[in-house]
Amino acid sequence: MTARRQALTLLSLLGLVPQLAFAQTRRVWRIGLLSSGSAGSRTASEFMRGMRELDYVEGTNLVVERRFGAGDYERLPEWAAELVQLKVDIIVAWASPAIRAAQKATKTIPIVFPTTGDPVGAGFAASLSRPGGNITGVSNSNLDVSTKLVELLLVVKPKLSQVAVLTNPASSTQPTMLRSIEAACQKVGLQVLRINASTPDDLVRGFADMVRNRAGGVIIADDAFMVVQRDHIAALALKYQLPSITQNIAYTEAGGLMTYGTDVVEGFRRAAVYVDKILKGAKPAELPIEQPTRFELIVNSKTAKALGLTISKELLLRADKVVE
Repeated sequence: MTARRQALTLLSLLGLVPQLAFAQTRRVWRIGLLSSGSAGSRTASEFMRGMRELDYVEGTNLVVERRFGAGDYERLPEWAAELVQLKVDIIVAWASPAIRAAQKATKTIPIVFPTTGDPVGAGFAASLSRPGGNITGVSNSNLDVSTKLVELLLVVKPKLSQVAVLTNPASSTQPTMLRSIEAACQKVGLQVLRINASTPDDLVRGFADMVRNRAGGVIIADDAFMVVQRDHIAALALKYQLPSITQNIAYTEAGGLMTYGTDVVEGFRRAAVYVDKILKGAKPAELPIEQPTRFELIVNSKTAKALGLTISKELLLRADKVVE
């Protein structure tokens, strides 16, 4: 017990100060989590872990309002409006549709994103260095890796002539990413087959279209829907014998062939730091959007064997992780 608390205890016993002197005056913060992903995802858990490490404990000095769509985008605007009505101090939103819904719901409540591909192109920020509005956070810079995705797919299948690009038309960042991938393909003479999918049934039809149109591989444009459906996508790619690559590292763990991208989980830890800074008085408009400095290559050798592919020793040595 500190000397100050000892003194307060003595004074209280003497009736000189009210018992309220012991009451905690620490503020209870209220934050909203908004995502089209899953409530039980590792990313959401890592964000909460990051908050605890910064001394924000749910049930003590923190109230968390959770709104998760598990791949459903339609209710995001409704949930964003609910969070505004609840007068949360900050909205933490991830996946472009969720960020967009939060942006439309409020121009004053700070919004932090743990991951997004092109925050400037999507209209979430004026620039990376000075966002300028009420939105900031961590970018996974997915537009910058398009050339690498194409290059790696060609390494495992050198005779590839046409590649399918699987995108979700409901995502606001997908058109920009699609153009980036198409530009990378054009440089190496690859034809591109666009496949749109926003439901599990779309995925089934899309993979059938890939085979029908003789696509030799598939690049999955990363977004929340694709992440939620990663097991389904990996199974379809294996069924139709299509080598595949995307940016979310969880895809290889689900049985996908390759991933090249950032550790998204780290972005969720960093988002907690942004929340802490804003709660302590920082302005989102002046907090630069953080970009990743490290990208990981992960190869699933078991899937490669099932696809009849031989992964070169050189590529395996380049990989940060090989899933056996």
